[in-house]
Amino acid sequence: MFVCASTDSFPHLPREEIFPQLVDLEFTAVELPIHETGRGLVKPSAVLENVEVAGNACRETSRLTVSALSIDQTEGESADADLAAADKYYERFAACCKLAKSLKVVPLVVPAAELGTPFNAEIERLRELVRIASFESCLVALRTEIGCMTEDPATATVLCDNVKGLGLALDPSHYVTGPWQGRDIAKVMPYVYHVRLRDSTKTEFNVRVGQGEIDYGKLLSQLSHEGYDRALTIHMPPIDGQDHRAELRKLRLLLESLL
Repeated sequence: MFVCASTDSFPHLPREEIFPQLVDLEFTAVELPIHETGRGLVKPSAVLENVEVAGNACRETSRLTVSALSIDQTEGESADADLAAADKYYERFAACCKLAKSLKVVPLVVPAAELGTPFNAEIERLRELVRIASFESCLVALRTEIGCMTEDPATATVLCDNVKGLGLALDPSHYVTGPWQGRDIAKVMPYVYHVRLRDSTKTEFNVRVGQGEIDYGKLLSQLSHEGYDRALTIHMPPIDGQDHRAELRKLRLLLESLL
């Protein structure tokens, strides 16, 4: 395992300033967002237009290693999209898989369907994503997230059991703060392909490092037991009134001390 950071930890900075900041904080790896809306490094639609140009943009990381791509198309995530939209959705995802292969990236972090989505429709979507990713030797990691089908650890594991090759992008904060707080998450550990971290309490999703309830030592022990050897990604936006750089450095040093 190794410690990494997400560019989403710096929502207040211009994109060109983020990578030097991470280097200055002594990070060596980064998770990149490929999002259709918001602050993605490039958009999935732009990747589909020209994978090579998108690849060049993703390599401008101040020599930070790219550990994972977070792919969020926003539109088309719904299982009830019309056929033409669904086809375009999968075409863009296939292009992102080619991009990942060119960057030598394996984990692709994708959103889970929102609560209320028909289970079979989500299974069909995930099976197709896994099938497409397999052509480029990539792994699909489904985000564990409040408000989505993965907010319940039991449902998250059922999804993985029904889609061969599917894994999870584990964010334990969603199980500490969310409606299923207090549930044992040991059952999700065998499915983990990627990890995102910050500190959280039952009532606050993002708190200062050390003031929350995330047991990093136990978490790393559980991951190690399952043979997890990928990134521990710090995915922590600023907290009002706190030194954000100090918090990022503190969590990096804490995680490195536990490895």
